[in-house]
Amino acid sequence: MALKSIIFKVNLQISDMERHYYVSHGLTLARHPSETDERMMVRLLAFARHAHERLMFARGLSDNEEPDLWQKDLTGAIELWIDVGLPDEKRILKASGRAQKVVIYAYGGHSVGIWWQSISSRLKRLNNLEVFNVTLASSQALAQMVERTMELSCTIQDGGLWLSSDKETVQVEYEVLLEAK
Repeated sequence: MALKSIIFKVNLQISDMERHYYVSHGLTLARHPSETDERMMVRLLAFARHAHERLMFARGLSDNEEPDLWQKDLTGAIELWIDVGLPDEKRILKASGRAQKVVIYAYGGHSVGIWWQSISSRLKRLNNLEVFNVTLASSQALAQMVERTMELSCTIQDGGLWLSSDKETVQVEYEVLLEAK
Protein backbone atom coordinates (compact mmCIF):
# COMPACT_ATOMS: atom_id res chain seq x y z
CA MET A 1 0.00 0.00 0.00
CA ALA A 2 1.37 3.39 -0.98
CA LEU A 3 1.87 5.99 1.71
CA LYS A 4 -0.27 9.10 1.45
CA SER A 5 0.85 12.69 1.66
CA ILE A 6 0.46 14.49 4.98
CA ILE A 7 -1.58 17.67 4.77
CA PHE A 8 -0.53 20.89 6.53
CA LYS A 9 -2.63 24.06 6.80
CA VAL A 10 -0.75 27.35 6.82
CA ASN A 11 -2.01 30.87 7.27
CA LEU A 12 0.90 32.94 5.96
CA GLN A 13 0.89 36.71 6.43
CA ILE A 14 3.45 38.29 4.08
CA SER A 15 4.86 41.78 4.52
CA ASP A 16 7.31 42.30 1.67
CA MET A 17 8.56 45.86 1.97
CA GLU A 18 10.79 45.46 -1.09
CA ARG A 19 7.92 44.61 -3.47
CA HIS A 20 5.18 46.42 -1.49
CA TYR A 21 3.27 43.14 -1.22
CA TYR A 22 1.12 42.78 1.91
CA VAL A 23 -1.19 39.79 1.67
CA SER A 24 -2.40 36.90 3.81
CA HIS A 25 -2.40 33.49 2.10
CA GLY A 26 -4.35 30.48 3.32
CA LEU A 27 -2.27 27.55 2.06
CA THR A 28 -2.67 23.80 2.04
CA LEU A 29 0.67 22.00 1.79
CA ALA A 30 0.83 18.33 0.93
CA ARG A 31 4.08 16.78 2.17
CA HIS A 32 5.04 13.87 -0.06
CA PRO A 33 5.93 10.70 1.94
CA SER A 34 9.58 11.05 0.87
CA GLU A 35 9.75 14.76 1.73
CA THR A 36 11.24 16.04 4.98
CA ASP A 37 9.94 18.88 7.13
CA GLU A 38 13.06 20.81 6.14
CA ARG A 39 12.31 20.54 2.41
CA MET A 40 8.66 21.43 2.89
CA MET A 41 9.60 24.57 4.81
CA VAL A 42 12.10 25.61 2.12
CA ARG A 43 9.20 25.28 -0.36
CA LEU A 44 7.16 27.55 1.91
CA LEU A 45 10.08 29.98 2.10
CA ALA A 46 10.22 30.06 -1.71
CA PHE A 47 6.50 30.79 -1.82
CA ALA A 48 6.91 33.67 0.63
CA ARG A 49 9.80 35.24 -1.33
CA HIS A 50 7.93 35.11 -4.65
CA ALA A 51 4.33 35.36 -3.47
CA HIS A 52 1.86 36.34 -6.17
CA GLU A 53 -1.81 35.69 -6.75
CA ARG A 54 -0.97 33.14 -9.47
CA LEU A 55 1.97 31.42 -7.72
CA MET A 56 0.98 27.84 -6.94
CA PHE A 57 2.46 24.72 -5.45
CA ALA A 58 2.88 22.16 -8.22
CA ARG A 59 3.31 18.39 -8.00
CA GLY A 60 7.11 18.62 -7.61
CA LEU A 61 8.27 15.30 -6.17
CA SER A 62 5.21 13.50 -7.53
CA ASP A 63 5.76 14.58 -11.16
CA ASN A 64 9.13 15.04 -12.88
CA GLU A 65 7.56 17.38 -15.45
CA GLU A 66 6.51 19.95 -12.85
CA PRO A 67 8.47 22.17 -10.45
CA ASP A 68 7.83 22.59 -6.74
CA LEU A 69 6.13 25.93 -7.43
CA TRP A 70 5.17 27.75 -10.56
CA GLN A 71 3.46 30.86 -11.74
CA LYS A 72 1.69 30.87 -15.08
CA ASP A 73 0.26 33.79 -17.01
CA LEU A 74 -3.35 33.85 -18.16
CA THR A 75 -2.45 31.95 -21.36
CA GLY A 76 -0.80 29.11 -19.41
CA ALA A 77 2.78 30.12 -20.26
CA ILE A 78 5.17 29.55 -17.35
CA GLU A 79 6.42 32.85 -15.96
CA LEU A 80 8.25 31.42 -12.95
CA TRP A 81 9.57 27.90 -12.25
CA ILE A 82 10.87 27.22 -8.72
CA ASP A 83 12.68 24.05 -7.69
CA VAL A 84 13.83 23.18 -4.17
CA GLY A 85 16.85 20.99 -3.50
CA LEU A 86 19.67 19.97 -5.81
CA PRO A 87 18.14 19.35 -9.25
CA ASP A 88 20.30 17.87 -11.97
CA GLU A 89 21.66 19.92 -14.85
CA LYS A 90 19.29 18.38 -17.41
CA ARG A 91 16.23 19.36 -15.36
CA ILE A 92 17.49 22.94 -14.93
CA LEU A 93 18.21 23.31 -18.65
CA LYS A 94 14.76 21.97 -19.53
CA ALA A 95 13.09 24.32 -17.04
CA SER A 96 15.09 27.25 -18.42
CA GLY A 97 13.72 26.51 -21.87
CA ARG A 98 10.13 26.27 -20.64
CA ALA A 99 9.92 29.24 -18.24
CA GLN A 100 10.66 32.95 -18.40
CA LYS A 101 12.51 32.71 -15.07
CA VAL A 102 13.86 29.73 -13.10
CA VAL A 103 14.78 29.91 -9.42
CA ILE A 104 16.51 27.16 -7.45
CA TYR A 105 16.52 27.07 -3.63
CA ALA A 106 19.33 24.71 -2.71
CA TYR A 107 19.76 23.55 0.88
CA GLY A 108 21.66 20.83 2.69
CA GLY A 109 24.92 22.29 3.92
CA HIS A 110 28.16 20.97 2.45
CA SER A 111 26.41 18.98 -0.30
CA VAL A 112 25.24 22.25 -1.91
CA GLY A 113 28.83 23.32 -2.53
CA ILE A 114 29.69 20.00 -4.15
CA TRP A 115 26.54 20.10 -6.32
CA TRP A 116 27.10 23.71 -7.38
CA GLN A 117 30.78 23.17 -8.18
CA SER A 118 29.89 20.25 -10.45
CA ILE A 119 27.29 22.10 -12.57
CA SER A 120 27.82 25.86 -12.19
CA SER A 121 30.17 26.37 -15.16
CA ARG A 122 27.57 24.98 -17.57
CA LEU A 123 24.66 26.93 -16.08
CA LYS A 124 26.20 30.40 -15.84
CA ARG A 125 25.27 31.05 -19.48
CA LEU A 126 21.56 30.86 -18.69
CA ASN A 127 20.13 34.39 -18.50
CA ASN A 128 16.92 33.42 -16.72
CA LEU A 129 18.35 31.36 -13.84
CA GLU A 130 18.78 32.35 -10.19
CA VAL A 131 20.25 30.01 -7.59
CA PHE A 132 20.13 30.51 -3.81
CA ASN A 133 21.78 28.45 -1.09
CA VAL A 134 19.69 28.46 2.10
CA THR A 135 22.11 27.96 5.00
CA LEU A 136 21.91 24.69 6.89
CA ALA A 137 21.18 26.51 10.16
CA SER A 138 18.26 28.36 8.55
CA SER A 139 16.68 25.33 6.87
CA GLN A 140 16.97 23.29 10.07
CA ALA A 141 15.48 26.12 12.14
CA LEU A 142 12.56 26.34 9.69
CA ALA A 143 12.00 22.58 10.06
CA GLN A 144 11.62 23.05 13.83
CA MET A 145 8.64 25.36 13.21
CA VAL A 146 6.51 22.65 11.57
CA GLU A 147 3.07 21.91 12.98
CA ARG A 148 0.02 20.48 11.23
CA THR A 149 -1.64 23.90 11.45
CA MET A 150 0.65 26.92 11.29
CA GLU A 151 0.07 30.63 11.74
CA LEU A 152 3.15 32.28 10.27
CA SER A 153 4.22 35.76 9.30
CA CYS A 154 6.97 36.57 6.87
CA THR A 155 8.75 39.92 6.79
CA ILE A 156 11.01 40.80 3.90
CA GLN A 157 12.98 44.03 4.23
CA ASP A 158 16.41 45.37 3.24
CA GLY A 159 17.52 42.03 1.78
CA GLY A 160 16.55 40.13 4.95
CA LEU A 161 13.78 37.61 5.52
CA TRP A 162 12.22 36.59 8.83
CA LEU A 163 9.64 33.86 9.33
CA SER A 164 7.76 33.99 12.64
CA SER A 165 5.26 31.90 14.54
CA ASP A 166 3.78 32.67 17.94
CA LYS A 167 6.68 30.66 19.46
CA GLU A 168 9.76 31.80 17.56
CA THR A 169 11.29 33.90 14.80
CA VAL A 170 13.82 32.58 12.32
CA GLN A 171 16.02 34.96 10.38
CA VAL A 172 16.54 33.08 7.14
CA GLU A 173 20.03 33.40 5.75
CA TYR A 174 20.89 32.48 2.21
CA GLU A 175 23.67 33.04 -0.27
CA VAL A 176 23.14 34.07 -3.89
CA LEU A 177 25.02 31.56 -6.04
CA LEU A 178 23.78 32.92 -9.37
CA GLU A 179 21.71 35.95 -10.30
CA ALA A 180 19.58 36.19 -13.44
CA LYS A 181 21.01 38.54 -16.03
